[in-house]
Amino acid sequence: MFQKILIANRGEIALRVLRAAKELGIQTVAVHSTADADAMHVRLADESVCIGPPPSRDSYLNIHQIVAACEITGADAVHPGYGFLSENAKFADILAAHNITFIGPSGDHIRIMGDKIEAKRTAKRLGIPVVPGSEGAVSDEKEAKRVAAEIGYPVIIKASAGGGGRGMKVALTEADLEIALATARTEAGAAFGDDAVYIEKYLQKPRHIEVQIFGDGAGKGVHLGERDCSLQRRHQKVWEEANSPALNSEERSRIGDICANAVANLGYSGAGTIEFLYENGEFYFIEMNTRLQVEHTITEAITGIDLVHEQIRVASGGGLSIKQSDIRFQGHAIECRINAEDPRTFAPSPGTITHFHTPGGLGIRVDSGVYSGYRIPPYYDSLIGKLIVHGRNRVECMMRLRRALDEFVVDGINTTLPLFRDLVGNPDIANGDYDIHWLEKYLAKSE
Repeated sequence: MFQKILIANRGEIALRVLRAAKELGIQTVAVHSTADADAMHVRLADESVCIGPPPSRDSYLNIHQIVAACEITGADAVHPGYGFLSENAKFADILAAHNITFIGPSGDHIRIMGDKIEAKRTAKRLGIPVVPGSEGAVSDEKEAKRVAAEIGYPVIIKASAGGGGRGMKVALTEADLEIALATARTEAGAAFGDDAVYIEKYLQKPRHIEVQIFGDGAGKGVHLGERDCSLQRRHQKVWEEANSPALNSEERSRIGDICANAVANLGYSGAGTIEFLYENGEFYFIEMNTRLQVEHTITEAITGIDLVHEQIRVASGGGLSIKQSDIRFQGHAIECRINAEDPRTFAPSPGTITHFHTPGGLGIRVDSGVYSGYRIPPYYDSLIGKLIVHGRNRVECMMRLRRALDEFVVDGINTTLPLFRDLVGNPDIANGDYDIHWLEKYLAKSE
């Protein structure tokens, strides 16, 4: 087991990793920018190192500073959390060159899944169902029109190196394709330094279903069920559920086994999530995230398995502590992402939190690194906390969530709490009857 883990992140996920490490008796090192000197994970870590000024590129994305912090403190492993350097293959390679363990998959697997075209090829080879589309990047408008005609309109154009909705455009007809293709390429080049794009069939009313997997790097893999992340705004997840209200046990088992076998055959090590669009009983691969997800908490709620403990165990060479037959799904869980944003315009709302009170009681968990008097800096992602609710079934979970949202108080800044209070009372949400377009349509009607 590791002696000391450096946490190369900030906010609630840094605190989440720190808690797991402390439970395992491992020393912790927090790194932080000057803007985060008073952050909770910095206060609670055994050691802390300032790695630069507020901009991410000069601190949390500064590989050399993070490696130097490892050498100064004697950290023998790095947990990247999510975001920042968590899916940076170069970072994983550099750590390995310095004999520091990256708590995650190999740099090669990060590269494969980070390239959306190569990821799709690999998924297809491993027996994972994929969305019909181009075999690789489309070279020009003529090829794009040929592919689109073969798979049928509407189609979606995606950046090969992309994510988060950038470099992604829909063409409903051939007349739309030229502009959509040019716009997607321009956005992809600006956002990722790579303007390669590919084309897929655009599904009309799909749900976003993702499967949590774990591999030991030596040919063993398990799945821990699925999460439904269909409530999204601009391709960003807002509300997640486990298990999905849209799947039955047979579908759950089928797609889970496909994913577990795939990561075993890939020789994948650590946590990962294979994401799908789901429509009319069929699953279509979108991408694989080679890291811990924001919404890992709801999987923990229904399985009772600490995913960060398991990450650390696998990375230290201890292998998986669980077999597929050990995993049991109990009850239902929902996570709401509480952001420092205006609940209607979604404009960022940095500032000082004057009063912070979290809900409690059976089945309630809040992952947050903020506190009364904490100042939300304007430099980073707006997520300030996650409300996770677990119940014996979905009805009980929704009732408990409604009560927890009423108890949650964050004063001094705007947050998205009012949005969730609206959603929990909506009949479509209560019935689990929504798709990836539902939330944006709902918000448009509310304007």
